[in-house]
Amino acid sequence: MNFAVIKTGGKQYKVSANDVVKVEKLAGEPGDVVTFDQVLMVGNGDDVTVGAPLVAGATVAGHLVHNKKQRTVIIQKKHRRQHFDRRNGHRQILATVRIGEILIGGAKTTLKADDRLAAQAAKLQNSTAAVAAPVEAKPVAKKAPAKKAPAKKAEPKAEAAPAEEAAATPAKKAPAKKAAAKKTEGDKPAAKKAPAKKAAKKADKE
Repeated sequence: MNFAVIKTGGKQYKVSANDVVKVEKLAGEPGDVVTFDQVLMVGNGDDVTVGAPLVAGATVAGHLVHNKKQRTVIIQKKHRRQHFDRRNGHRQILATVRIGEILIGGAKTTLKADDRLAAQAAKLQNSTAAVAAPVEAKPVAKKAPAKKAPAKKAEPKAEAAPAEEAAATPAKKAPAKKAAAKKTEGDKPAAKKAPAKKAAKKADKE
């Protein structure tokens, strides 16, 4: 058969041999063989068989590549003038499947688990886990305690100059300050004494 129409996850897909399709999440590990028994139509050129609703004895087999989250879809809801604004995101998990055989008449698949796909998935998982693992902090080497420097001995003070040298250098005398006469507010200048009146000469006028 050249093509078939299958139903899975509530959706319909037209597939052919060696096609790679993304369908709703499937149970299994990468490399496992998956089969779809809900076949709605099979065709080979102009020879088309339509089921009612399914084609009896028809199956489609393939290899599960991986189950993976898709890009984030933003859901935005807003009602004007109602103070209603919602923003959410969703990441759907889809299964990638490589179609291998389209079988009719109740034939069984001859596909076997693909070890190459399983090895690729394991390698990818290990690399992702290594990146996500926290880096272990290296132990900090303890520093040796610093040695204390030996205390310095106090140097002997210089000996006092002999008395003779002290006597030779005359001491400078501080200039004497002149005592300033302080005037008090209450003090008044002493009153000058009136000159003694000379005794009037008595004129003997006779």
